[in-house]
Amino acid sequence: MTQKLFASYDLKGLHVNNRIVMAPMCQYSVTAKDGKPNEWHYVHYLSRAIGGTGLIIMEMTDVDPDGRITDFDLGIWSDDHIPAFARIIDGVHAHNGKIGIQIAHAGRKAEDAAVPIAPSAIKFPGSAYKMPRALTTEEVQDVVQKFGDAARRAVQAGVDTIELHGAHGYLIHQFQSPLTNKRDDIYGQDLARFGVEVIQAVKKEMPADMPLIFRISAVEYADGGYDIDHAIELSKAYQVAGVDAFHVSSGGEGPAGERKPGNYPGYQVPFARKIREALNVPVIAVGMLEDPALAESVIGSEDADFVAIARGMLRDPYWATHAAITLRNEPNNIPEQYARAY
Repeated sequence: MTQKLFASYDLKGLHVNNRIVMAPMCQYSVTAKDGKPNEWHYVHYLSRAIGGTGLIIMEMTDVDPDGRITDFDLGIWSDDHIPAFARIIDGVHAHNGKIGIQIAHAGRKAEDAAVPIAPSAIKFPGSAYKMPRALTTEEVQDVVQKFGDAARRAVQAGVDTIELHGAHGYLIHQFQSPLTNKRDDIYGQDLARFGVEVIQAVKKEMPADMPLIFRISAVEYADGGYDIDHAIELSKAYQVAGVDAFHVSSGGEGPAGERKPGNYPGYQVPFARKIREALNVPVIAVGMLEDPALAESVIGSEDADFVAIARGMLRDPYWATHAAITLRNEPNNIPEQYARAY
């Protein structure tokens, strides 16, 4: 019986061999602190392509040096970054994989910036974080342009898709949340406006058939945080602006209050389903989905169109191959060089 998890999918012009996504996960491994991926990143991503992953999304890659969580993070703020990313992308393609990049700005969660920036001067809780400076209206527009420039570089490097990071308390999330956006200008009057403008700037740099993915926190866990209804309204605005699929996560805006994240396998899947149903849009579900039977059920039940595997794929670069064997009892996606082991 054909497993739904291993059915191909066409997302606009992107053909993916299966529904398995490697979720973007920071490696904090840019030892030169120049934002450029190095040998660690090359091996890290190519091994997941060899392991049968349908779509790899490279970790949070920042549009400005002060937009990094730490100075050990990836960046794409300069054309000098393009060749190092292109080498990884070409390598993944050589192993029949597809690869995207998550572009972002950490905003008030930029730990190594001398003075972080944010929609409003509200500090993220914890000793690792500094008091941010609120951006002027003109500076907000400059940041929007930086996202567009980053997208242009990503396209030049050869990516198959781009994901915008609008989740986990980073800059786009900070603008869309009433907890962190207390502005009185146009970017405070409409909490979706910054995200919409970023989407529009990025879409201008992308080929017409290349899909744009948006990662969103569907709910916030801090007291007074927004709920799924707010996320759906944001998503509707983002879809109109040009988003083709949503990668649905939750939280990250601050310490959990009365409401706590589920932290059990599949706890975020209902959020993905709600956005999928409300917008009739493809979604990626994520969050402790590394049990192959659970991943299969998410796709088979039409809760989501893709499942993103995070820590499970850190533990096992060949998660997709091993999941295929578990579900189908026959070898699948095994490189010829390794076939004798199976």
